[in-house]
Amino acid sequence: MSHTVLDHVDQYLRLGQEYGCSDVHLATAYPPAWRRNGQLQPIWEDHPPLTEEQAMQLAKSFLGEAEWKRLDERGDVDFAYDNGEGRFRASVVRQRLGLDMVFRIISTNIRSIQDIGLPIDHIVPLTRYHNGLVLVTGSVGSGKSTTLAALIDFINRDREDHILTLEDPIEYVFDSQSCHVNQREVHSHTESFAKALRGALREDPDVIMVGEMRDLETIQLALTAAETGHLVLGTLHTGNAPRTLDRILDVFPTDQRDQIRIMVSESLRGILSQQLVPKADGSGRVLALELLVNTPAVANCIREGKTFMLPGVMQTGKNVGMITMDESLRRLYVQGVITPDECLYRAEDKIQMRAFFQS
Repeated sequence: MSHTVLDHVDQYLRLGQEYGCSDVHLATAYPPAWRRNGQLQPIWEDHPPLTEEQAMQLAKSFLGEAEWKRLDERGDVDFAYDNGEGRFRASVVRQRLGLDMVFRIISTNIRSIQDIGLPIDHIVPLTRYHNGLVLVTGSVGSGKSTTLAALIDFINRDREDHILTLEDPIEYVFDSQSCHVNQREVHSHTESFAKALRGALREDPDVIMVGEMRDLETIQLALTAAETGHLVLGTLHTGNAPRTLDRILDVFPTDQRDQIRIMVSESLRGILSQQLVPKADGSGRVLALELLVNTPAVANCIREGKTFMLPGVMQTGKNVGMITMDESLRRLYVQGVITPDECLYRAEDKIQMRAFFQS
């Protein structure tokens, strides 16, 4: 069976939404594809690869003038695309063979802390601080945006404050509940996260969500905001709590490290590190979660630069909900939710995990 190429991006996106996909890929020299349950696969088995012209036509079907201009100048463009049927995080890049388009399907219904399976008793206290830093970390596609949205949604109903989000692009749309919510998009409403954060401090927010803390200036401003009476929620692309702290400290020049360690040890409230693991029965993915809560023992490790001691400290902090990634994986395996292979593959300490399987 030969396939005609659909003439508008929206037709592919509609299919993606219908079949519960997380992403749709339309790339030159590759058949139309989607990501379902974490697996990238062609939408139709026998669809020929898209030609350079076909990809160009598809790009023209949805890019506005401003986006074309950016694509021309920079070779890539990222923005939130809304076609009336849904919201998508669209990314278009020019590569050797032609254009590549990837769409992340943004689910419009914000899932609650309960829906995601976060430990409510230990997560809710983190949202009730009036200052400090809460970080959500994990690799690309590990559900960070979904978790952040659930936290903001909870705060929006639980507190009576001013929430400001800085995002690239805006994904979930929040209607003000008992809080007043402002959402700003980097590139559309402001030049950079750092610039937006600097402006944010003048807008008298109580809670600031920083979509991505990717450079020295943004991290520095986020720490300052956390110290000066704002609750800052941010994300980093790191796999676990110790690496997250190392990543923050490594951004700073060596002569500032001691001072930054003290700042972080005082302002950090907690770190949620997460990954989505395929379920053993193939029915989707399940959240494996590491939670670090800043106790005096944790603060001490950070201050002294001994982040390698954190996993040990976390094992003694179960009463405040601390759990390491490996422990979370073991728990899912024992419950029969994930396979031993996945459990071992995703473990931080593979030697210990092997020993656990052999015992």
